[in-house]
Amino acid sequence: MTAYHALQTRLAQEPASWLVTGVAGFIGSNLLEALLKLGQRVVGLDNFATGHQRNLDEVRALVSPAQWANFCFIEGDIRTLADCQQACQGADYVLHQAALGSVPRSLQDPITTNATNISGFLNMLVAARDANGGKGVKRFVYAASSSTYGDHPALPKVEDNIGKPLSPYAVTKYVNELYADVFGKSYGLQSIGLRYFNVFGPRQDPGGAYAAVIPKWIASLIRGEPVHINGDGETSRDFCFIANVVQANLLAATAQAPDAANQVYNVAVGDRTTLNELYAQLRRNLLPLYPHLQGAQPVYRDFRSGDVRHSLADISKAATRLGYAPTQRIGQGLALAMPWYVAQKS
Repeated sequence: MTAYHALQTRLAQEPASWLVTGVAGFIGSNLLEALLKLGQRVVGLDNFATGHQRNLDEVRALVSPAQWANFCFIEGDIRTLADCQQACQGADYVLHQAALGSVPRSLQDPITTNATNISGFLNMLVAARDANGGKGVKRFVYAASSSTYGDHPALPKVEDNIGKPLSPYAVTKYVNELYADVFGKSYGLQSIGLRYFNVFGPRQDPGGAYAAVIPKWIASLIRGEPVHINGDGETSRDFCFIANVVQANLLAATAQAPDAANQVYNVAVGDRTTLNELYAQLRRNLLPLYPHLQGAQPVYRDFRSGDVRHSLADISKAATRLGYAPTQRIGQGLALAMPWYVAQKS
């Protein structure tokens, strides 16, 4: 039995109270679904800046009425300390996903990115530290980012070796790690940062100026619109299916190993795919349903400012200390997610 299977059994027998920030977003709503299906009590916090009510509605349709009754939603903003304090009260574990993602967004509007990702993060740390009559929460798990590796050229990416950030977004995610470390040393708050590598899956928003590459390309292919690749297409990423991210969060929150807490971990599959390969896989998956893609080819344009050329994770630290074992590689993840992506366009 894997560590994750054992944890799922234990949680189902011993329900806990969880706070998920950014609960109406892509990753947050998937965490909500998994926790409710395990019989957990969940408080969700979101201001709908990038999250959507439809994600919560979809989760409600996928769980039982009894499971949904274990969910309490707070519409609030992590930039407001009182909202963070309200949400943290009674929580055993915090899964902090709320942030303004996207490198291009941060280049266009670094002030708002900083306010949400740094000031908001600090509010959450303070609220988690002071929750439950000053006892604090048991553990604070937060969404870190592979962008923290910056211009460090080595592959695969190992947690202790980072370079200089290449965007305001990357700066904010690195500062998160520094703050979490200080709160551990100064106040005893147990935290774990999860450096996500290019997460994809159901409920990932295909619309908007800052949509992630997979849902954006799928939507363009279905509509017969040009798919633009920045650079020569040989840029590579370690694409990680959402189920792997859910697993990592639950393991991180509950890991008992003495060296597990107050660390950062890569969350990925340890494999890389070029953008050219990704395009070919998406077209191949969609071709049976959309014959117009038979001769489709991408359109190449200039490299994008702030982008890292190659990304590949070493996941051995998460495997050793958390018991993390990804269950889907990119091909399996795309096969599982494709019906959801297609349904959004039908």
